[in-house]
Amino acid sequence: MSINGKSLKNIPWQDKPLGCNSVIWRHKGNPIIVWNPTPKTARIYNSSVVPWNSGFAGIFRADHKDGKAQIHVGFSSDGVNWNIEDEPIVWHDEDGNLYQPNYSYDPRIVELEGIYYIVWCTDFGGASLGLGVTKNFKQFTRLENPFIPFNRNGVLFPRKVNGKYLLLSRPSDTGHTPFGDIFISESPDLVHWGRHRRVMQKGGSGWWQSVKIGAGAVPIETTEGWLLFYHGVSGTCNGFVYSFGAAILDIEIPSKVLYRTRDYLLTPEMSYETSGFVPNVVFPCAALHDSETGRIAIYYGAADTYSALAYAKEDELINFIKSNSELLPGDAEEYR
Repeated sequence: MSINGKSLKNIPWQDKPLGCNSVIWRHKGNPIIVWNPTPKTARIYNSSVVPWNSGFAGIFRADHKDGKAQIHVGFSSDGVNWNIEDEPIVWHDEDGNLYQPNYSYDPRIVELEGIYYIVWCTDFGGASLGLGVTKNFKQFTRLENPFIPFNRNGVLFPRKVNGKYLLLSRPSDTGHTPFGDIFISESPDLVHWGRHRRVMQKGGSGWWQSVKIGAGAVPIETTEGWLLFYHGVSGTCNGFVYSFGAAILDIEIPSKVLYRTRDYLLTPEMSYETSGFVPNVVFPCAALHDSETGRIAIYYGAADTYSALAYAKEDELINFIKSNSELLPGDAEEYR
């Protein structure tokens, strides 16, 4: 098995610690972004990263000191130490008019045919998905919102499948959504969206994903299928707990789930994950990968306060997913 993609020789990486029995392990220097990272921002988390030039570029959720979330751009030579701009991204529409969101959070970014597409949660009469592009991380063009409210966790695939763009999402409601499954939609042009299918539903024999699930990082194309990290939420007497797992989707029909983790891969355990603005959260939003070595670097938000890193090897991870899989009714079908 292997990753179908480009080599990324400078991917952030630390070898698995001796005695570690997990297929995912945390970066020793976590968290990589802490409180008050820029003069105007209090917390940066739930953010997304891509290779850029000889280093990396990122689109970051930044909660400002007035409490409102906006997205900012940042750059890094090593993917660990970041220089994040203090001002939020300024958006213009396709005619050059200012088109600034009221709020914006939890972005994902993917490169498609030399253009970088950003999906985030925006205000469109309620939480919905915003969509924009950049070619240089200096000018940002906002496109039409793909869906009506209410929706979150929008994730574009890194290439067209059967000639169509594909977008994962999690239909929601006006509040802190106590429900949610992952859906997929297709488009010929990033404007007209349809052929909606449910990919995965919440639940299972365990409790870690019993309340809701949502797509995390941009799917990674492998010889076994699309590798998707996703978050799952459980309800406790002390509130929600966000963990994350992974699934393998059919390469030609990604609405079909081949395997998904019965148990979580990562759950809040470290102090920066269990204590913060919103305790008990690990929330994946990006995954860099190197096709030559199979190394994967996963960026995740911790406790809605910090940015953190974790690592995995593609072959070990996929073997674990396949041997510890539990599908739910409808997962293996093109459910409609």
